[in-house]
Amino acid sequence: MKQFRYAHRGLHDLSQGIPENSLPAFRRAIARGFGAELDVHLLADGSLAVFHDSDLKRVTGREGVIEDLTAAQLKDYKLGGTEETIPQLFEVLELFDRAKLPLVVEIKTYKGNHAAVTERTVEEMDKFLAPYVMESFDPRCLMWLRHNRPEIIRGQLAQNFMKNSEVAGLSRAQRRILTHMDFNRVTKPNFVAFRFEDRDTPSLKLVKRLRSAVVFYWTIRSREDMETAEAEGAQVIFEGFIP
Repeated sequence: MKQFRYAHRGLHDLSQGIPENSLPAFRRAIARGFGAELDVHLLADGSLAVFHDSDLKRVTGREGVIEDLTAAQLKDYKLGGTEETIPQLFEVLELFDRAKLPLVVEIKTYKGNHAAVTERTVEEMDKFLAPYVMESFDPRCLMWLRHNRPEIIRGQLAQNFMKNSEVAGLSRAQRRILTHMDFNRVTKPNFVAFRFEDRDTPSLKLVKRLRSAVVFYWTIRSREDMETAEAEGAQVIFEGFIP
C-alpha cells in the first residue's frame, strides 16, 4: 500500500464549525490532498451512515442509536451544535471518487450485524472508483471479507484492551483475544491499525518483526508523533493538526 496520510473522521475542526465525519470535514481533507478515515453504520432501512458511535448522544446531543434510524431521519440530527447533519456513505464516496484520493473505511458492527453491514458496505463501495481499504475492530468483518471479497485490502483495528479499561462491554477474555489479535491467524489481515500509544504491545511488535502485515497508527495528534510513526514505516491516521 502506498504511503499516505489520512485525516481521522475527515479534517474536522469544531472551532471552525466543521464537525467530525461531516461533508465539510471531508471536503477540507480533499482540498489539502489528504485521504480520510471514516466510520460506517448500517441503518434500519439498509442505508449506510457515516458516524462514529452507535450512541447518538455525544455528537448530536440526542438520545438513541444510529442503527435505529433511516436515511430520511439523518437530516434531523445536527452534528456538534452546527447545521451539518449525518451524511450517508454514498455522499462521501462521491467526493473522493472525483478527487481520486484514498479512504480508510471502518466498519462499525452492532448486535451481531457484522455480515450484513460488511456486505452492504462492499456493495456501496463497488459503485465508486475511489481507492480504499477496509478495517474493523470486529474480526468477523475481516473473515467475511476474506471469504467473500479477498481482493479487498482488509485491516484489523486493535489496541491494548488490557491497559485501556475505558473500553466497555468486553470480558477479560475478549480483551485478551483482541489485544493479542488471535484471530489474525484465520482472518489474514493485510494491515493492522493499532493505537499509537500502545505500540509497545508485544502482539504488535510480533507483527512488525514478522512483517506479516502493514501497520497503520491511530490517532496521531502531533507532528512529532507523525514523524515517529512514519520513521517506523507506519501509515498515519491523524487528527487535531494539519501535517
